[in-house]
Amino acid sequence: MKSAVEVKEAVRALKEGGVIACPTEAVWGLSCDPDNDEALAHLMRMKERDPAKGVILVAANIQQFQPWLNQLPVALHAPLAASWPGPNTWLVPDNGRSHGLVRGAHQSVALRVTDHPLMKALCEAFGGPLVSTSANRAGDPPAMSADEVATIFGEEVAAIVAGELGGNAKPSTIRDLVSGKVMRS
Repeated sequence: MKSAVEVKEAVRALKEGGVIACPTEAVWGLSCDPDNDEALAHLMRMKERDPAKGVILVAANIQQFQPWLNQLPVALHAPLAASWPGPNTWLVPDNGRSHGLVRGAHQSVALRVTDHPLMKALCEAFGGPLVSTSANRAGDPPAMSADEVATIFGEEVAAIVAGELGGNAKPSTIRDLVSGKVMRS
């Protein structure tokens, strides 16, 4: 089994195009560089995920999302600022910045500013947002420990980051920013 790594080693794996596993607010997740074609394709294969679904991006702070928000009407920034950091993922109209595998078949991109200290540290050390998706194969429950991640994915993950889950009982709420509609509660 892979031994757990610290943030610096995980960031090296990310920059080399790897997919890492790390604890998030509620479940163990998989992360990669949201601009790396090979990393995104590998992530989709690992999860056996339909690429049309897209994935969530997480950031350490709202400033890391500026390239995704730069054409968003100012009035739509308020709900984001009011709900971040925290367990709130927003579907934001894509301004053309998002990779096709991040966006999927949607005209929006899913963004969240994390309040999990380790995810925040990873995004800060990486220098920008990361993909964050549950560590599981499509249709299976998400991994709840590093050992489960290692059992499910083995050598498919480049690194498993040492850390603990946050205190959330369920994954983040997902809302559409334009309509306000709750997509996942």
